[in-house]
Amino acid sequence: MSTPPLAGAGMPPGAFSGPQAQAAREVNTASLCRIGQETVQDIVFRTMEIFQLLRNMQLPNGVTYHTGTYQDRLGKLQEHLRQLSILFRKLRLVYDKCNENCAGLDPIPIEQLIPYVEEDGSKHDDRSAASQLRFASEEKREILEVNKKLKQKNQQLKQIMDQLRNLIWDINAMLAMRN
Repeated sequence: MSTPPLAGAGMPPGAFSGPQAQAAREVNTASLCRIGQETVQDIVFRTMEIFQLLRNMQLPNGVTYHTGTYQDRLGKLQEHLRQLSILFRKLRLVYDKCNENCAGLDPIPIEQLIPYVEEDGSKHDDRSAASQLRFASEEKREILEVNKKLKQKNQQLKQIMDQLRNLIWDINAMLAMRN
């Protein structure tokens, strides 16, 4: 997470006064989630780099290796591990802050978030069934129309491709005759 610069650190005093300072200090949960997502992406990227380095490292199985190359790769590996631990700490801070921001909210049961239709025989009458049947038949007719048009377009494209293939064949034949 980035913090706003302090007044006096290269900034004139009062540069962050008023609503800008308030907005810089108050970070909403959505932006925290975005920061958390970016941090997770960074963690995945760093982990992939670590595995790449480990795959390229030579095992000490009695074969002579260059100590300079080994030390360089080991330094890179240690740097990646250090950065990975920093990213995990940052992710923990973001997680804690999100939980802190959401602590006062009333949890909504998951069942209320999923819309569903109750299967009650009294609610379904013949008119709704007939309208559903009519809607389904119209939808089927539209799909058949689209399929028919799609087949026509595919045939047209096939004809164009065949014509282009023949044209290219003729051009190549004429070029071969010229040589």
